[in-house]
Amino acid sequence: MKVTQNTDQAYEAKIDNTYRSIVRKMKNTSRADKARIRRAFEYARAAHSGVKRKSGEPYILHPLAVAKIVVSEMGLEDPVAVMSAFLHDVVEDTEFELSDIKREFGVKVMEIIDGLTKISGSVIIDEMNSAQAENFRKVLLTISNDVRVVLIKLADRLHNMRTLGSMKAEKMLKIASETLYIYAPLSHRLGLYEIKTELENLSFQFSQPNIYEKIEKQLEVSKEEAQANIDRFTKGIKKALSGQNLRFKVKHRFKSIYSIYRKMERKNLPFDEIYDKYAVRIILEAREGKEKSDCWNVYSILSDIYTPNPKRLRDWITVPKDNGYESLHTTLLGPDRKWVEVQIRTERMDDVAEKGIAAHWKYKEDGTYDEFLSEWIAQIREILENPQLDALEAVKEFRENLQPNDVFVFTPKGEMMRLPAQSTVLDFAYKIHTDIGESTIGAKVNNRVVAMDYILKPGDHVEVLTSKKQKPSAEWLRFIKTPKAKDQIKHALRKERREKVEQGRHLFYWKARQYDIDENHPYMKEILAYFKKATVEDFFYAIGSHKIDTKKIPEFINLKKEGKTIPGEPDVEEKGTETGAIIGENAEADMFILSKEKDFDQYVLSKCCKPIPGDDILGFENENTIDIHRTSCEEAISLMSSFGSRIIKAKWEADGQSDVSFLVGIKVVGLDKQGMLNDLIRIISLRMKLNIRKVTIESRDKLFEGVFSVYMHNTEELNQLISRIETLPHVYTVSRIDADSQPFAMNE
Repeated sequence: MKVTQNTDQAYEAKIDNTYRSIVRKMKNTSRADKARIRRAFEYARAAHSGVKRKSGEPYILHPLAVAKIVVSEMGLEDPVAVMSAFLHDVVEDTEFELSDIKREFGVKVMEIIDGLTKISGSVIIDEMNSAQAENFRKVLLTISNDVRVVLIKLADRLHNMRTLGSMKAEKMLKIASETLYIYAPLSHRLGLYEIKTELENLSFQFSQPNIYEKIEKQLEVSKEEAQANIDRFTKGIKKALSGQNLRFKVKHRFKSIYSIYRKMERKNLPFDEIYDKYAVRIILEAREGKEKSDCWNVYSILSDIYTPNPKRLRDWITVPKDNGYESLHTTLLGPDRKWVEVQIRTERMDDVAEKGIAAHWKYKEDGTYDEFLSEWIAQIREILENPQLDALEAVKEFRENLQPNDVFVFTPKGEMMRLPAQSTVLDFAYKIHTDIGESTIGAKVNNRVVAMDYILKPGDHVEVLTSKKQKPSAEWLRFIKTPKAKDQIKHALRKERREKVEQGRHLFYWKARQYDIDENHPYMKEILAYFKKATVEDFFYAIGSHKIDTKKIPEFINLKKEGKTIPGEPDVEEKGTETGAIIGENAEADMFILSKEKDFDQYVLSKCCKPIPGDDILGFENENTIDIHRTSCEEAISLMSSFGSRIIKAKWEADGQSDVSFLVGIKVVGLDKQGMLNDLIRIISLRMKLNIRKVTIESRDKLFEGVFSVYMHNTEELNQLISRIETLPHVYTVSRIDADSQPFAMNE
């Protein structure tokens, strides 16, 4: 009994001390606000009285910890945010309701609690049903109304991750995966670097403990040597900057375990070959109006004592990242002949880098966000409120939009535009205006003509080329990056489809009017089966697209009325029906047909074998899409042996992709003779009129190997190209290659 009393007293002391430490941090808070904060704390304490967490601690310690993260680690010294953090679990876990919160603490606190209550629990997007996704979409919209909902939720998730060890193993793994999937990227997007790093590390520690522990031990072993290197490196920096009329601090940090693991995986390197395991940070007490010049001055001084790597210079002061991050990064060769990343920034920049969006409130007196963040919030609202996207699609788009945009390109007039990484010319065109995007045929990038799928690089000068005859194509969805442009293309395709459906409906009525047949007539089911169309809409669309010879419609009706045999109609008796079978019905019910009309989001052409129309193919059913492989593909063979139940039959629709081109790899080997490359390009571009995306050619020992990436429509065109190239003198072999390759790759 005495032990229990002592434990309870210890917990009570811990609760009071934690509360006092939070209030002490809020130095600029009025007495009236502090009284409201105290009342919220006592309210939550009473509501959770007697309830314990799985760790055995009183439950009130959790909301206290969340409030402390909000104030101390996010730097959000906001009374409403702190009160909401104290109360965030009251409505969900106790008998109190939102109306009670509103009456006691006002509308704003009630709205934040409402958002936090809805976003509680697991939200792994891959496992969501539509109802969960719709709920999550509503909650995410609070980002544009009150971002404090998301900040408190991130603080809640961080504390839960810090105490995850008391959970069951399967629950642990699920929460860790969810954190890595959405909460860590969301922290990054809001500029909360330290929180993002800790969430990643904790998720990695719980999801892959063995690998985490191995890297942790390797870091510990190498830390002493690394610290000695840092000390020598920073000694030179301090000496060089002293006496320069600058106030500064020099810090360093070791790379997180998760980021080391990611780099090892991404670059296929062992731990010993990861050289940038730490970075040095110089934080300046900048003079007013001199932030930028002071940072560049420090860079100039450091580049005099240590050799800089010009390829690794990153200027995020002139143009900050989308999450507000400002810093000047350089990589210098230290006295130990090792490259060290150095970050140069002011105290304000460092505060924003560590505390992200919360720090923006600190430096914006009117409480608004910077332009970059306002633009992102507007994009998020646009995605989540888009009526064309169902809830699951909207949440998926949100997840994809979490990565900060960091490609800056220029218009012909020199105006700078910000786009997501991997954006294409087409993304750029749509960002200028929808009409420009829809009429794009290519662009001049740095005065060189490129295709519309060209991936833009930082600093590119882009001039869009357009044509009045151009119109959006479903093929564009394969390489478009920005959600808004993707939605505009889909909208244009839907509009075009509706127009063709209407055209087809009018043509059908015109042909069938004399027989008093419309889309509700009993014959319609047989007409659909005869023309192999699943729905009336598909049938009308095919007519409107001139894929069905309308003369056959009255021919079919006349034959049916006269009871005559219809050419191509299956034998009635074999079907075993009384009045005759529906012609062609269900003949391909279990076959996945790749047609031009089918939304490209439904399937993905595998990069390992790059199938094109004419290839024998199969589908592998993933969670959201169907991966299409050639049947001869090694990966497909492996999938068939391991996941036979998820393999589905697939084929190309006849002429369904006739105006869509696909990227195919061709390898040519021959004798290295002058003019050989010109001969090859002449055949591909002039005779076959095919577009070449990329050419890589190399010569060794009087032999050449050329790898050509060419856009073509089907295997017939491919075989014709191979035949023509084989007729060239001095060409030994021509072959199709599945994956991306380099000349002489087999000999490397």
